Amino acid sequence: MEAIHIKGIWMAEYLQQQTNNLERFWLTVTHFGDPQVGFLFVFPLTYFVCNQLGVAVLWVSALSEWLNLMLKWVLFGERPFWWIGECQLFVSTKPHVSQFPYTCETGPGSPSGHSMVTAAVWWVVVPPLSSFLHSRTHCWVISAAPYLMYGLLLGAVGISRIFILAHFPHQVVTGIIAGIFLGIFLGRRVPEGRPLLFFVSFSAGMLFSALILNVGLQLVGIDLLWTVALAKKWCSCAEWIRLDTVPFSSLARDCGTLLGLGLAQNWKQSGRCLSLNHRALSLAVSSIGLYLMYSLSLPDKSQGLFYCLVFVKFTLVPLIVMVVSPGLVHFFSGKMKKD
Repeated sequence: MEAIHIKGIWMAEYLQQQTNNLERFWLTVTHFGDPQVGFLFVFPLTYFVCNQLGVAVLWVSALSEWLNLMLKWVLFGERPFWWIGECQLFVSTKPHVSQFPYTCETGPGSPSGHSMVTAAVWWVVVPPLSSFLHSRTHCWVISAAPYLMYGLLLGAVGISRIFILAHFPHQVVTGIIAGIFLGIFLGRRVPEGRPLLFFVSFSAGMLFSALILNVGLQLVGIDLLWTVALAKKWCSCAEWIRLDTVPFSSLARDCGTLLGLGLAQNWKQSGRCLSLNHRALSLAVSSIGLYLMYSLSLPDKSQGLFYCLVFVKFTLVPLIVMVVSPGLVHFFSGKMKKD
């Protein structure tokens, strides 16, 4: 692994030197590849195009991020920005690399969560979009365009993660491969029409299995928070260390999302068919609601309280999109018709 890591560092140095004028672009791409984008952007966008597709996106987002967390805990992947300092191999020829605001992730590095979740989530969207374009145009070139855009997106997200020293190249590649397989597998197994108990049990099962793995590894002498100490030690700016990058934050996010999905599917009014205008208005309302909710800063003095608030925050995401926003649009449009 030492040779692979060294080559990865030199590749990151080359990228930074050759594309330093694209720094803002790479930071934007890596932000767009954040797993939270699946919950807060792709889910509402696809839900108001096709309800079943939106639910599939949310389901795949939560499970792929949770599985990524499990893999990271087992594989113990290093991250470039701290490995450079820890390895003691760059004494005479130090690489000329820089850190950025999104560099200092606190979890293990393998496989890349940005690459894995992005690959899984967008795979759910690409085949239906391609089929739709083919049915309308009967042109294989146009129907192949979503797959081309998908490949370009994965390549850009992967390069951005290498550029900012968040991941080694092999971590990006394994993340993309794992994400594609998960998108294919999970996209065909979306729980629709399931009772609330199913989602409560599934969310609790994800939480307790992660905690059991945590306790089991601690019993054999492995501290799962070893990466947090390294991130704090080698991050060039203390303000770049964010609590929402700690593995338990993503666990709370995923479990809360599935609970919210169960509540939303059981609370939304069945049989209501929204018109195109109502769907557009619902998308706008839900986007505003999600933006305001995402903008709220959570208190990070107590980690336990922070994780609980993250859980509540993402439990609300499906409810805002599937229940609250369509309900408000239906209520006010009906009131305007009466007036």
